[in-house]
Amino acid sequence: MCDEPVEARHGHVVDRHNQQLVCTCRGCYLLFTGEWNGGRFRAVPDRYLTDSRHPITAALWEQLQVPVGMAFFVKGMAGREVAAFYPSPAGATECLLDLAAWNRLAAGLPLLAAAEPEIEAILVRRTEDGVQCCLVPVDACYELVGAMRLDWHGFDGGAEAKAHIEEFFTRVAERSRELV
Repeated sequence: MCDEPVEARHGHVVDRHNQQLVCTCRGCYLLFTGEWNGGRFRAVPDRYLTDSRHPITAALWEQLQVPVGMAFFVKGMAGREVAAFYPSPAGATECLLDLAAWNRLAAGLPLLAAAEPEIEAILVRRTEDGVQCCLVPVDACYELVGAMRLDWHGFDGGAEAKAHIEEFFTRVAERSRELV
């Protein structure tokens, strides 16, 4: 965005016109934080939340009919109410979402309503132990997508990809705080 070098650890802004993330120096990142004014760029916050009082059950997850066990949901992307994606070896793959099912689910889950449009996502993963649901910065979802593209081998991803996914969700859980 400017001529300042971007450090290894840096912020991101969402370019709303091009629907993409932009790496920024600290100054440019701060320029787009705070109250949103409807402009082209929005800074991606560093907020991780969970809501143990209102968990997503396996039955609720099934109502969404997402064809995989892991997906992220972004409100307001490209003018849509909500868009659903799943990380895959091919990148972020958009899946069709039954908006009526999403709205029924969101009506009973405050965490889903807490996500800021375009800059935060609801990340959901179904495992044998249950369903993990967190509000995360949207760039965290694309970090997971990038890792899957690099690490995925064969039909089931292989040991390296599975280990990376576990490490990622462990870091998300460690950073998450309870929705108040």
